[in-house]
Amino acid sequence: MTITPSKLRENLYNLLDSVIETKEPLEVKRNGQILMIVPEHKKSRLKAIQPKKITSCSDDELINTSWESEWKPFI
Repeated sequence: MTITPSKLRENLYNLLDSVIETKEPLEVKRNGQILMIVPEHKKSRLKAIQPKKITSCSDDELINTSWESEWKPFI
């Protein structure tokens, strides 16, 4: 949707709410240039997590390892 700055000024809050609800950008044409009002696109922080292997041993070796000598209680 393309509008003029005058139309934007007349109905600013309703147009901004529309952009938020529909997630569609709003184009404002001024002096032959197009300016766009777009909603922020946030990336999920969970999608940014990359799996990492933290040990060089097999799962069986990890399960059967005795950890008593490594454990230090906080008292």
